[in-house]
Amino acid sequence: MLSQADNDLLTRIGPGTPMGDLMRRYWIPALYGRQIAEPDGPPVRVRLLGENLVAFRDTKGRPGLLDERCPHRTASLFFGRNEDCGLRCVYHGWKFDIDGNCVDLPSEPPGSNFQDKIRAKAYPCVEAGGVVWTFMGDPAQKPPPPDLEWMRLPESHLHTSRQIMQCNWLQGLEGGFDASHLAFLHGGVAEGSITICPYDYHVEPTDFGFVVGAGRDNDDGSTFWTANVMVMPFHKIIASVPVGVHMWVPIDDENTMQYCIDFLPHRPLTAEDIARETSWNGIHSENILGTDMPVRNRENDYLIDRDLQASGQSYTGIKGLGTQDNGIQESMGPIADRTRERLGVADTAIIAIRKFLLQTVKEHAAGATPPGLDPETYQVRSSRYFAPTGVPFSETMTKQIALEAEVVPVG
Repeated sequence: MLSQADNDLLTRIGPGTPMGDLMRRYWIPALYGRQIAEPDGPPVRVRLLGENLVAFRDTKGRPGLLDERCPHRTASLFFGRNEDCGLRCVYHGWKFDIDGNCVDLPSEPPGSNFQDKIRAKAYPCVEAGGVVWTFMGDPAQKPPPPDLEWMRLPESHLHTSRQIMQCNWLQGLEGGFDASHLAFLHGGVAEGSITICPYDYHVEPTDFGFVVGAGRDNDDGSTFWTANVMVMPFHKIIASVPVGVHMWVPIDDENTMQYCIDFLPHRPLTAEDIARETSWNGIHSENILGTDMPVRNRENDYLIDRDLQASGQSYTGIKGLGTQDNGIQESMGPIADRTRERLGVADTAIIAIRKFLLQTVKEHAAGATPPGLDPETYQVRSSRYFAPTGVPFSETMTKQIALEAEVVPVG
């Protein structure tokens, strides 16, 4: 279990908090580019790291992200007119470009230099992989834009979605690296009690973040390893085919936007590929039309089917792997009280991940440079592979997570 102070340190991400300051060292997904598809189209509200923002695409097709509140009288720029390379507040006509410059101030008298003194808070944006990324930290510390494998692929090779989780970001990330829940939460019920094969767990820090290894010894003198990659600050690459990516992006302390991406690096996804990943047993949830809120959500108990649960076909009676994860992680509360936990051997990786994050956020607060700022280190992919039993995971994983390594199919 964690102390309340450490739990707060890991979960609070607003401006001026240690974890919030750490996350602001990285490029953060703000929204999909398709949400602001047209130049001079309608602005879109974005809440990110506890800040209310508004996104738009200007006349030249460039994405912009501004503080939602106009610096004049704090009216919402969501209602603004997106025109002629700027967003104009409809209250008094003040207009701002994607860099936050006030480019028109019609309410002031001719000859006034007041316009030169006005700026809206603006965050720089880049677009890659169909996602608009933003940097919310100190401009002097802005790293190169992210360069993950899936971001370089054509649209035909990707299937993407996102959904709101009504809980803190860390609950999502910890769930993503929790190996022992798979047989229960996502499984059916076999006769007798479910047993889990003994695993050897490791968390290895890297220059991009960390790698979580779960090893199972076989009778032939080999160990089967699953090596799951975490690229700072909240990207998980899943050892699956198609390759899966999760990003648990904090909306605020109590809500998370989970991005789900499936991709194949060497060929387009087929209709069968997408159907399998979006089926009721897939990770992509069905959302309420026009929103990021899942159809199966906390307000309707995730449409749990008790008859299905009793039948043994589903351990939970909740349809959809993603919905199962969200339901249980949200059931812990908006911010899980980790002072009440009792952790066992199967939680070894979770304990190690928390130690890594605590060390990283404390060292960053003391002035250290955090891992994962150099996109050249992102050229990795999670892996499943066999290695001789007894050889340390740290000695085998580096070669196996390289992009050129052979992918071992699931199953």
